[in-house]
Order: sequence, then C-alpha cells, then structure tokens
Amino acid sequence: MPALLRPALTALGVACLVSAASLASSGAAFAQAKQPPAQSQAPSQAPSQEAPAPTEQQAPPLKQIALTDKQIDGVLAAQKDVEAITAKLPENAAPDQKLLAQLDEVAKKHGFAGYDDYNNVVDNISLVIGGFDPATKKYVGTEAVIKSQIAQLQADKKMSAKDKKEALDELNEALKTPAPAVENKGNIDLVAKYYDKLIAALGDDEN
Repeated sequence: MPALLRPALTALGVACLVSAASLASSGAAFAQAKQPPAQSQAPSQAPSQEAPAPTEQQAPPLKQIALTDKQIDGVLAAQKDVEAITAKLPENAAPDQKLLAQLDEVAKKHGFAGYDDYNNVVDNISLVIGGFDPATKKYVGTEAVIKSQIAQLQADKKMSAKDKKEALDELNEALKTPAPAVENKGNIDLVAKYYDKLIAALGDDEN
C-alpha cells in the first residue's frame, strides 16, 4: 500500500483509522516531497522576507473535489500496482524520478491524469473515511471518531501503559489539528457505498 497511507490507516490497532487530518497532511507531504524546496532551486538569491522558510515547508492544503464512482473504482483497481512500487521506497524517503514515473504510468493506466491526480483522489477519500465510525460504518465526523477512540483507549485494560500513552498523545494531537470539513457532501454517501472495499484496499494489509 502507499507509504503515505500507512500512518493513519494502520495506527493503533484500536480502530480502522486514526485521523483524516493526519492522513491528508501525510499525503500532501508525500506529494510535496517530489519537488525540491524553492530555496534550493535558487541558492544565490537572498532569503525573501515575503516567503519565510517555515511557511514554505508546510504541506499544501487538500484540494477537495467531488468524487465519482469511476475515480473510486480506479483507486481500488490501482492499489496492488501502486503498493508494489511504493513498497520499494525506504521509510521517510522522497521518491526518485524513476519511481515517480512508474507511479504516473500506473495512475494513467487506471484512468487518472497522473499520480498527483490519483493521490488527490485518495486524499479526498481518506478525508471522508476519517469521519466514519468503524463500528457503525456511519459518518459522524472526524472529531467524534477521534474522541471515541480516546475513550476506547482509556478504557483498555490490556494495552501497555507506554503504548497507551503514545496512542493517546497521537490522538490528542490530532484533535488540535482537525481535518477540514467535507465540502462535497455527496462524497460521504459515495464513500459509504464503497466503505468495506476501501477499508480492505487502503487499510493494514501488511500485518
């Protein structure tokens, strides 16, 4: 599965998902890693006061789109091919041009304009999935999902204190950076229609 999906979709083992906010930002950061920082492109130029470094390194906001059945079918069909390529990528490493070309080719094969287009569709799907209660498979919103997971963790008597603290810290941090509201409400019904297939394809299939 794509490296960008692992943190949010496989974390904790308590629920299917952690937070769409962390997943979407991870996806954006992965896409951003394809391009060298602006400063490295022009080392001879003096630092600009109009574009401070911290702002440049922030992940770009998610471009929300109205999803279609065709796009979701394309994501589901592309998963094995994308996973086979991204599995070669070392942890926390930016993809090289050869790998990016392979990802573009796979994305186009499954009906996308390129890997950026595919990645944006996955991020939009993930934004919606992050608001689904894994138990009821109903959309309740990301904040409600995270709060429910926090309550489940606090009540868990089997989890080690260390693991519980790490998981609670991650969830509480996610609450501080909530995912953006889903702009296209039709996406919720569409994702609900494919929920089980999407969880199976984008979830933890490695452990």
